[in-house]
Amino acid sequence: MSLRFVLDPELTPDLRERVVALWVDVTNAGGAVGFVAPVSTDDVRRLADPTFAGVTDGPDRLLLGYAGDRLVAALIFCDNRFDLKAHWCVLKRVMIHPETQGHGYGLALMREAEHLGRALGHRALHVTVRDGLGLDGFYRRLGYREVGRLPGALRVAPGDDRDEILMWRDLTPAN
Repeated sequence: MSLRFVLDPELTPDLRERVVALWVDVTNAGGAVGFVAPVSTDDVRRLADPTFAGVTDGPDRLLLGYAGDRLVAALIFCDNRFDLKAHWCVLKRVMIHPETQGHGYGLALMREAEHLGRALGHRALHVTVRDGLGLDGFYRRLGYREVGRLPGALRVAPGDDRDEILMWRDLTPAN
């Protein structure tokens, strides 16, 4: 089943709860989306509320992916809020529901992000990745390249500091 994408949906209370539920499920399955498992809805809501404000009040953009009527994918195009960086954006909270992984939804979501990134006038996309999960390999296969690394920047547990990997996808056409 292919995904149906929605950019900038109306963030009704019901949709907010569905995004938070996705975020909780992804985190508790081991996903690196701002938390370390286990998390509760209340834990995620503390970060989700200001994230939603950046979408509803601007300038951030929310992309959702649906399999049928089920929300299974999400990411946020985060504006840099700095004029000298207006030509590229950061992708945050890239999420695929754990029960639907292995169906190509991650690839579809990231390809849609590239397509929309170009349509929105971005020359590049940036994503940060928690080291130790193999996610950098996924992004490399999509044309992202490592452009930096912050050693031990992410403390996932006492004595377990992980590198934050900075990855970049050029969206300009090859000559």
